[in-house]
Amino acid sequence: MKITGNMINYYFVCQRKLWLFSQGLQYEEENENVQLGKLLDTSSYKDKRKQIMLDGTINIDFLEEWKVLHEVKKSRAIEPAAIWQLRYYLYYLQEKGVPVEKGYIDYPKLRERLEVTLDEEKKNELEEIIEAIETVVTQNDAPKAEKKKLCTKCAYYDYCFI
Repeated sequence: MKITGNMINYYFVCQRKLWLFSQGLQYEEENENVQLGKLLDTSSYKDKRKQIMLDGTINIDFLEEWKVLHEVKKSRAIEPAAIWQLRYYLYYLQEKGVPVEKGYIDYPKLRERLEVTLDEEKKNELEEIIEAIETVVTQNDAPKAEKKKLCTKCAYYDYCFI
């Protein structure tokens, strides 16, 4: 099963969103928040080679000398999900033999940066998360909708609550 960075992120944000996304219901392109994030990504770090898609599985915002990954985010609203998404990118590249050392979550609007690494303990935890994701996406039915603060900005809001 192909696990993408978005799937890792959605696992922490909302497992219903993860399931819907995995079933091919991808409303993200139309969502205003997604569009704002893409605009921020294209207008920041213009001197870097960006949006590196590997194996149709992970989409790295940018990479420095094949050693340092960067993931660009507009806010810290779902930072734990972003951290695990970046850890997954580190894991994925290391499994492919790429000697990445660490990653950064860059918040250009906040002018902040958070360093993210992947030690053996986090790698084991990530492997458990991957198994849990496989369990969620292979269910016959979507997990029950749970109304959270983030829901009002979600591209799937109408599907879940209207």
